[in-house]
Amino acid sequence: MSTLSNAVPESSREAPGITPAIARATRPFYWSVRRELWENRSIYIAPLAVGAVFLFGFLLSTVFRLPAIIRGLPMMAPAKQQAEILTPYDFAAGALMLTQMLVGLFYSLDALHGERRDRSILFWKSLPLSDATAVLSKAAVPVIIVPLLAGAATVVVYVAMFLLSSAVVAGSGLSVHPMWVQLPLFQLSLGILFHLVVVHGLWHAPFYGWFMLVSGWARRAVILWASLPWLALIAFEKIVFNSSHVASLLINRLAGDNMSMATGSMAMDLAARLGWARTLISPGLWLGLLVTAGFLFVAVRVRRSRGPI
Repeated sequence: MSTLSNAVPESSREAPGITPAIARATRPFYWSVRRELWENRSIYIAPLAVGAVFLFGFLLSTVFRLPAIIRGLPMMAPAKQQAEILTPYDFAAGALMLTQMLVGLFYSLDALHGERRDRSILFWKSLPLSDATAVLSKAAVPVIIVPLLAGAATVVVYVAMFLLSSAVVAGSGLSVHPMWVQLPLFQLSLGILFHLVVVHGLWHAPFYGWFMLVSGWARRAVILWASLPWLALIAFEKIVFNSSHVASLLINRLAGDNMSMATGSMAMDLAARLGWARTLISPGLWLGLLVTAGFLFVAVRVRRSRGPI
């Protein structure tokens, strides 16, 4: 019986719809990403903690303020009604966006530097794992994983806020219909997921690629080495040419080149206003991804030649 069980080809145990060759090629990358999640618990603990704190504050605010707001809605203009209802959701989105940016920033600055500092790079280099796989798995965390986790946490917070506010309003003897009419929960969730993945993930990818490159190169003070060259370049351009193109480029990239700005609610109608196709084929987005690929290529070469600190 054991002989028969051992004779079962490995390909039969692969996930359905995935060829054995593809599964074998992607398995090191998959487990490398999972290793990053195991070793860096702040990636998912930080958005959960911020969401929990915000929900506690929202519950207190809802109990004391929301019934009075609902009673005053009929006397407000439609735009004002929606603004009153959506303001807490904008605050929640803003708090989790900031959390996502900070987690991505500090993770990228420590991604390659940390393994050199604690000398674990000697262990990982002893495994049959290429430098490219190691660097790409680390780059996937701030560009894809962290925005997805922050987006999922935001949607969960949105649903919890919706249920809590509905329970408080109904418990006060008021109708929840006016609040539900002014609260397109599906659009909010879709907009915030789009914003976090495309803007805070893909659009900001050059920043994370640069931080990882410096993380693999610098021996200490990574954040200084990551910022000083750009500050020096901005100062040089201003002194010599009396222009600020570099500063404008960095600010536009950080701000999402107006991709992150929307009238009214922060997340409301973002996907519909910009258009999925138009945003995803934006030359600025793909040019930034090419720059990111260049930074990561150099980071792979640096990791290959650098040893422990």
